[in-house]
Amino acid sequence: MRVAIDDARGGRSDILEADYVVGCDGSRSTIRAQMGIEREGTDFDQLMALVVFRSSELHEALKRFPPRSTYRVMHPDLNGYWRFFGRIDVGEGWFFHAPVDKGTALENFDAKSQLYKAAGFSFACELDHVGFWDLRVAVAQSYQTGRVFIAGDAAHTHPPYGAFGLNNGLEDAANLGWKLAAALKNWGGDRLLRSYGQERRPIFKETAEDFIASRIKRDGAFLDRYAPDHDRAEFERAWKDWRADVSFRVNYEPHYDGSPVIHGPPGGVSSAHGTHAYKAAAGHHLAPQMLSTQKNVFEELGGGFTLLAFDAPGGAVARFERAARALNVPLKTIRDSFCGERTAYESRLILVRPDQYVVWAGDAPPENVGALIRKVTGRE
Repeated sequence: MRVAIDDARGGRSDILEADYVVGCDGSRSTIRAQMGIEREGTDFDQLMALVVFRSSELHEALKRFPPRSTYRVMHPDLNGYWRFFGRIDVGEGWFFHAPVDKGTALENFDAKSQLYKAAGFSFACELDHVGFWDLRVAVAQSYQTGRVFIAGDAAHTHPPYGAFGLNNGLEDAANLGWKLAAALKNWGGDRLLRSYGQERRPIFKETAEDFIASRIKRDGAFLDRYAPDHDRAEFERAWKDWRADVSFRVNYEPHYDGSPVIHGPPGGVSSAHGTHAYKAAAGHHLAPQMLSTQKNVFEELGGGFTLLAFDAPGGAVARFERAARALNVPLKTIRDSFCGERTAYESRLILVRPDQYVVWAGDAPPENVGALIRKVTGRE
């Protein structure tokens, strides 16, 4: 049994012979198009420039500001869009994004003047790349058609703000990867594979619309309301509050409460909105804690499912191990005391799946452990 992955770097002759196909071939995905999967989302109808360049002089000039990985320039005329510099390395490597007029092309675009305008001064630089992209949010209406899946930019794209796109792509791979492995090793069912899109799509859709598109609109509204050339004191007070408001990040906690392969809360909904907590909750990523061995729990998690057993009765642990063995599900048990940092989990028994998300937690096993194992592996 095989998985073929099309990453847009060349043709794959083994796609037709594979059990599963994963299209990781970018925003203009051939795999997505061939499967007839449509996309939806917010189109800002705005062309953006991308400039990759090297300049040690800009690095030196920006030392007057606190060290940052990005420097953004806001102006009322930009309608909430950013001109921003991002560091590729500390010293001379940079990338730059900026809104430009429709119809802008390489032959009529003065990249250096855009850099100087954003920085407020000219500086020596060497251009490595100049290109353009459309500012839009797009999410595929489905992440799966039969044995074919899409992931990363093939499934979703949005403006490169906040590294949300990179992290969502990596989470796609982590989510889908173990589920495909489970199917190929015959301990994961069809429901498990279908849960990939059911879990991941709502996360990205809210990330794109609620944490990125809404931020662009919010920035534009702020600059419409406040202007330093109109009332500088008022602007500075508002700007101080604006910079201090980090709620858009604090409330970003992707979870799978509504997943069919999670023993989540009744009526739960998978969402990008949540609250960070150490408590082990079904559908949420396991928080890091130290074991009594002075190793972080993530250093000990197994390649399959992991049962954390903190001062749990041996009989309770045995029930999980018997059920997993009967269903051929890989399970590693980590036994430890229920004290110190581990009490923050608020559960003595925690079942964690391979991508480090909790699928069940409690102080005593459920009445039917076998049914739980079948649910979280998509076999019922």
